[in-house]
Amino acid sequence: MVWPGIKVNGQNVAVKTNLLYDIAAYTANAGVEVGLAPRWTLDLSANYNGWTLSHDRKWKHWLLQPEARYWFCDRFAGHFIGIHALGGQYNAGGLKNNISFLGTDFSKLSDYRYQGWFIGSGIAYGYAWILGRHWNLEAEIGIGYVYTRYDSYPCASCGKKIAEDKAHHYFGPTKAAINLVYTF
Repeated sequence: MVWPGIKVNGQNVAVKTNLLYDIAAYTANAGVEVGLAPRWTLDLSANYNGWTLSHDRKWKHWLLQPEARYWFCDRFAGHFIGIHALGGQYNAGGLKNNISFLGTDFSKLSDYRYQGWFIGSGIAYGYAWILGRHWNLEAEIGIGYVYTRYDSYPCASCGKKIAEDKAHHYFGPTKAAINLVYTF
């Protein structure tokens, strides 16, 4: 591929799956990343979890997360930083936990169900290891801000609404990935 005055070598497109989402969150996901310039790529990942884990546990959601990445050496190899956006919808409850940090009390998901939408953005750092001619392993962590509006219910399977159209502001992790990557 040749751009005016710039010769670009190496891979131009990658497809990937986030193994953390696949295994730990039971979330089907796929991503595609395209080269824009010698050190710039655009990554787009989509995630979907439509399962009801049991009668009293729900973890349903979909998420889209585009990210612009700057690679410090060559794209698809080594260190990179990124700026990402995210948005989606969720329906979650009955998830037993004691997690509370930075003004967000996730332990409420133990006893209540929340249904709503979210948008946000963040920054990320990652590293990609070349495993072979076409295969990479990529690790990434990101932090940022998310705005959400939701309705709440007294239990994971209850239909009676106890709060409507509430807003919440979240700051914290917005991305965690261990991606298995195939490059073209």
